[in-house]
Amino acid sequence: MSKRSAVSGGLFVGQDGSNLLVTFILVSSLFLLWGVCNGMIDVMDKHFQDELGLTKAQSAWVQFAHYLGYFLMAIPAGWLAVKLGYKGGIIMGLLIVAAGGFWFIPATHINSLVHEGRVSPATAFAGYLVGVCVIATGLTFLETIANPYATVLGDKRYAATRINLAQSCNGVGWIFGPIIGSLFFYSKDASGRSTGSETLYIPYVAIAVVVIVLAAVFYFARVPDIKTEDQYHLDDHSPGASRSIWSHPHFTGAVAAQFFYVAAQAGIFSFFINYMTAEPPAIPASWSAGLDNIAARAGFLRNWLSGWFETGAGGALAISDKGASNLASVGFVCFLIGRFTGAGLLKKFAAHRVLAVYAIANVAVTLLVALKLGWLSVACVFLSYFFMSIMFPTIFALGIFGLGARAKKASAYIVMAIMGGALLPKLMGYVADKSDMSRGFLVPMFCFALVAIYGLNWSRFSKAESLNGAKAAAGVH
Repeated sequence: MSKRSAVSGGLFVGQDGSNLLVTFILVSSLFLLWGVCNGMIDVMDKHFQDELGLTKAQSAWVQFAHYLGYFLMAIPAGWLAVKLGYKGGIIMGLLIVAAGGFWFIPATHINSLVHEGRVSPATAFAGYLVGVCVIATGLTFLETIANPYATVLGDKRYAATRINLAQSCNGVGWIFGPIIGSLFFYSKDASGRSTGSETLYIPYVAIAVVVIVLAAVFYFARVPDIKTEDQYHLDDHSPGASRSIWSHPHFTGAVAAQFFYVAAQAGIFSFFINYMTAEPPAIPASWSAGLDNIAARAGFLRNWLSGWFETGAGGALAISDKGASNLASVGFVCFLIGRFTGAGLLKKFAAHRVLAVYAIANVAVTLLVALKLGWLSVACVFLSYFFMSIMFPTIFALGIFGLGARAKKASAYIVMAIMGGALLPKLMGYVADKSDMSRGFLVPMFCFALVAIYGLNWSRFSKAESLNGAKAAAGVH
């Protein structure tokens, strides 16, 4: 094999020379799955604000329930990943997601009793939150296993590239999630009455059916349990060995960085609709007319494009909830572009440096959003999606670097750090309730600053020049 083909093929070739591309594609389908689920969650807040009369801070309980599932199950998922292997853990996670999807049928029934006065809106809301939490529990298994697994399905030099490629499928799912949400959460009948509460369960039941089929595919598929190199001698029984993953600051720093990154991401994603319906300048009437003209000519786009604008306070034209939900998909297109281009950059530049540059860029753009600079601030919201794109997978790869068999356990703690997405959006919602949605972006701005600090210091933390580990052998035992 030529040097060129060896390098290009090494992306998905194992240490034993086996081709792991098919396995990688199967694992990437899991990223697509939880991207769709997360994308729908992110446009659900405004639905409950309107249907159940919740404030922004109260509607953030959706994110709390979602990320609580991650927090509670990350450690058990990591333990079971060790006991069951990659395949067993993935199948278990898929079956739990299916159970959560089917739960939305009784949750929708409970909600229907609100109009009859038989249950309170709080009870109906809690019913939905149970389903959100159960699905998140299943996704915890998948993320705890799939993220580190993607890094080992080929040459270790391309670990960050592989996980970013897999997470690109996650980005695709996030594009379709808000579109699905707009169709079922913000649907209206011929008289203009909202029917979202009656149709909200449909996409979740569809997901439940799909994941059952996917679980069967994984049961029969080849999913090898790959061992990785222990660069820090965690399993070395010599007296001077550092056997605890917590003794390595590049890992502990990754847990903290992931906490604050997911906090920023969850806040921006969950309040995107609130921002787009309240903060942009008045919409020119020509925009609505132009969009209606496109919808009239393109029949297959008619349902998606209709109703993007509505008359707001003072008679000015504003973006509707449905329009903002669809615009969230545009944001995720920016996110996906960032993932693909970022995967290319990570093949050429050190991962921790790319992370630092992207985090600093997001400090700048979120500050510009908070400054309320009209359409420039609106554009910066979309730019924040682009610069967030590589953060989660890159922090993950940097955090489990060199941990060998302990990577599964380390993965559980990094996934557990997703709990940041449960806590900080409530603070962002509180700031928005007290001031406005633009000022709320100051919360993720500080989170991105902390991620930048981790990226700038990773080499010192890990005693390695990059994920290739050029200096890892020097005094790290």
